[in-house]
Amino acid sequence: MSVFQPAHVAWEARLRDSFDRQGLMETLGASLGHLEPGRVEILLSFREGLSQQHGFFHAGATSTIADSAGGYAAFSLFPEDASVLTVEFKINLIAPAKGERLRAVGQVIKPGRTLTLCDVETYVSDAGREKLCAKMQQTLMRLDGRPDMPAAG
Repeated sequence: MSVFQPAHVAWEARLRDSFDRQGLMETLGASLGHLEPGRVEILLSFREGLSQQHGFFHAGATSTIADSAGGYAAFSLFPEDASVLTVEFKINLIAPAKGERLRAVGQVIKPGRTLTLCDVETYVSDAGREKLCAKMQQTLMRLDGRPDMPAAG
């Protein structure tokens, strides 16, 4: 159960709609996992196109889904007319991301009127076991009066 209350009643539909418009998440093949206000999971299955020279998930793929998990955790708490941008993040790659799937879990630490702080942990699943492979701390900016771009149509 989340300790945070979203500012918009339809926060989950709004979040899913925004995620579905992210071209990079589609290109990577990432999907949303469990969602609650202030907490978002993003999942990514392994394929060769996401690997680095040792056959692990590339740090760029790991960082990308971690950034989006934290961004959407923050976004889940924002009002309807606001959007989100990453201001900065620091990621520690703790263990090789060797396995079948990544799971990035973004969690709001401190929501703010302008800046929100998130903690993101990314886990890799290998042969049914999951281990922490990356840890990110992130700062996000709330852009009031600037909703996401509408879907192309």
